[in-house]
Amino acid sequence: MKILLDAQLPRSLVPLLQAEGCDTLHTLDLPDGNRTTDSTISALADQQGRVVFSKDADFIQSHLLQATPKKLLVIATGNIRNPELAQLLLQALPSLKGLFAINNLIELHRTALIIRR
Repeated sequence: MKILLDAQLPRSLVPLLQAEGCDTLHTLDLPDGNRTTDSTISALADQQGRVVFSKDADFIQSHLLQATPKKLLVIATGNIRNPELAQLLLQALPSLKGLFAINNLIELHRTALIIRR
């Protein structure tokens, strides 16, 4: 699975996801860092076949109205400590890998994954 982590997510997730076999980038890895625009993030993710992981509701609107980014994980946990977020993502990752093979928009909540169509 190829992932692009948006700016609201901690860069500390990159090595954790890479250790699970995911090709993972963070916006800090991009030339404009955390100032990278949403449209640039979406275009890069679509070009490289990456799933955008974000808490940003703007990506939902863009996905629904313009079909970009093509694949989006919305992290809908509210405020969550970084270690808890890391644990939640790592627990969900095996399911996410399978679900993104056939779905484009998924929400990650503290207790559930919700597939949106």
